Amino acid sequence: MRIFYLLYYYLFRFTYFKIVLGGIGMGSKLHSPMLSGSKRIFIGKKVYVRKNTWLAAEPLTGNLQCSLKIGDGTYIGRFCHFFASSKIEIGRKVLFADKVYVSDNLHGYEDINLPVMDQPLKQLSPVIIGDGAWLGENVCVIGAKIGKNSVIGANAVVTKDIPDYCIAVGSPARIIKRYDFDSKSWKKTDSEGKIIS
Repeated sequence: MRIFYLLYYYLFRFTYFKIVLGGIGMGSKLHSPMLSGSKRIFIGKKVYVRKNTWLAAEPLTGNLQCSLKIGDGTYIGRFCHFFASSKIEIGRKVLFADKVYVSDNLHGYEDINLPVMDQPLKQLSPVIIGDGAWLGENVCVIGAKIGKNSVIGANAVVTKDIPDYCIAVGSPARIIKRYDFDSKSWKKTDSEGKIIS
């Protein structure tokens, strides 16, 4: 039975994703994701996407070069939602828990005479998530960068850039620890994100 499933996956499902996506690397497994703008979605090698995840790359703010790129070896949990209207780039071996939301845009809300759903999308900065980062359950990343090997705690809302080798928590997310290369250990930080001596 297992051999049949593997054959089915590699002969049918992998071929299907090879046709509909902008690109997909060998060994990647996508479990029935919802896709929007699939030709603008590029997935590396050995990427694992769990069930009920939505991957979207739609140029709704006018950027015809809009893309969503997911690096080799990345793991994406269930019920995640990635929506690029310009650029989302995820590095290699990034770990996403369930229900993570990543977007480079925001609904407009400035006009109080219109329902929010009738207002145009607002383009934010590109979202770039560095290699080896870990995003906990229910994290939201909106128009911000997350550095290499950084950790974002569960339920955090990231709206400002988080540098490499940091731990951030809260809403809005703030840095609580940084890796100190001199002592080779994680050190607590002050309210400005600087290591406490």
